[in-house]
Amino acid sequence: MNFASFALLGAAKTTNVYEVISFVAYFLLVLSVGIFFFFRGRKDQSEKGYFLGGRNMGGMVAALSAGASDMSAWVLMGLPGSIALFGLGQVWISIGLLIGTVCAWIFVAPRLRRFAIVAGDAITLPEFLSNRFKAKNLTLRISCAVIFVVGYCIYAASSIVACGDVFHAVVPAIDKKTAMIIIACVILLYTLLGGFSAVCWTDFFQGMIMLVALMAVPLMALGVMKASGAVAAPLVEDPNYYNFLSSGKLDWQSISNILTGFGWGLGYFGMPHILVRYMAIKNEKEMKRSQIMGITWIAVILGMATMVGLVAHKFIGGALTKDNRSEAFIMMIRELFSYGALALIGGFLLSAIVAAAMSTADSQLLASSSAFASDIYKTTIRKNASDKEMMWIGRIVVMAVTVIALVIALIPQLSNIMSLVSAAWSIFGASFGPAILLALFWKRFNYKGACAGIITGFAVSVLWMVLFNLEYYGFTSVIYNTNLYEIVPGFIVGMIVCVLVTLLTEKPAEDVVALFDKVENFKDEDYMQPVEGAVEATAEAKAE
Repeated sequence: MNFASFALLGAAKTTNVYEVISFVAYFLLVLSVGIFFFFRGRKDQSEKGYFLGGRNMGGMVAALSAGASDMSAWVLMGLPGSIALFGLGQVWISIGLLIGTVCAWIFVAPRLRRFAIVAGDAITLPEFLSNRFKAKNLTLRISCAVIFVVGYCIYAASSIVACGDVFHAVVPAIDKKTAMIIIACVILLYTLLGGFSAVCWTDFFQGMIMLVALMAVPLMALGVMKASGAVAAPLVEDPNYYNFLSSGKLDWQSISNILTGFGWGLGYFGMPHILVRYMAIKNEKEMKRSQIMGITWIAVILGMATMVGLVAHKFIGGALTKDNRSEAFIMMIRELFSYGALALIGGFLLSAIVAAAMSTADSQLLASSSAFASDIYKTTIRKNASDKEMMWIGRIVVMAVTVIALVIALIPQLSNIMSLVSAAWSIFGASFGPAILLALFWKRFNYKGACAGIITGFAVSVLWMVLFNLEYYGFTSVIYNTNLYEIVPGFIVGMIVCVLVTLLTEKPAEDVVALFDKVENFKDEDYMQPVEGAVEATAEAKAE
């Protein structure tokens, strides 16, 4: 039995009505979640209710939402395909991401949640940083918000491209551009309707679908190969395919791959759409549940994605090329679940890829809109804007960012999924990661240090990409291609600048130090509402 020939036929097959039924059912599910939270949210027409779910997320929902918004279509398309074609030297990104998410859940998540509540009940990262230093200067909030909006336009574009690719694979009669427009409309609709709560709950369902798909497909493929005793026509295999050192020795190629992998892990400390999930968790008890669930889910997802790649290496074989490697997971599903009613299961599993991309896109849209509404509109345009007005401004920004992201996605030269994700991840991680860590754990850290570090991290990341890494993004590097992910130098230099500027400038004021000390003695019951005077206290804190 030659799986390669079947996989090629599967990738080129015509529309399967059962797959379409599964896709339609999935879209109806996410839209129904948005409609449900739209009507439910009418009882809480507040800024915090729309952008942060009223800071009332349960542990399991918050954990899977954080994971699903993190693990975009890359974990189902990019990673398995790269491992299938190039070998275990590609798994360093998975290792770095796992270490990064463990550190973020254990060290950052609980402290960020407490600090955000103490610091004026902040609902966005720029607002948290400004409140952390009790800064009246709006430079930090505005610059952060601008980076958010620009970065997330690029990031959301990658998710729309991935969704369009899968949609077109399931319904070849619909071209990719039309498919991307349809997907963008679906994401926009349920994000507009339900806000943060709808996004988190759809992420929860999408996370479950991703988990089932990544566990079922490789196990099924192994069973089929064992039962038949056949494997696909082999690839021309690299002798170092099963070596974690991609070149087979500890040279710069292998070292840069390892550093790049750990660099991806650094991104968690500055990724707004993930960090905001930590801020939304209901209480300390739910935080512990989120930590266990979040770490476990990510570990299983990354482990199974690696297994998919290794199994695809044998199951698909020579049908996999450098150009179609991102379709490895799709090819396996369509080979295993393409006959009769089994295609219902296949359609469900293929929707996992769309789920991964959509769960990232909706989070990015909401994070960018909340940043603009809270950190630009309310601080500089309409300082006395009501909660209802803020909600509608946020929705308008969601629509604007979606349109811009769709335009970027429709430009063929800018539609490389992994390149778009890499650029955005580096910008956010290098810009905000050092400042967030120091703001949470260093009492001496001050406002000037945060501003300098954010600007420097952003600048170094972008310059390194332009000068040394453009070949990775499909262009010719200006100086030399280093193979070192730009987040690494950007994060390191940003951290150094944060520390140096802080030490060379004045110490933070006593009230800023007192705010830091409050976090050390934080108790949920001290900030629970409704409590007499609590609303006034929160208003006073925001006014400061």
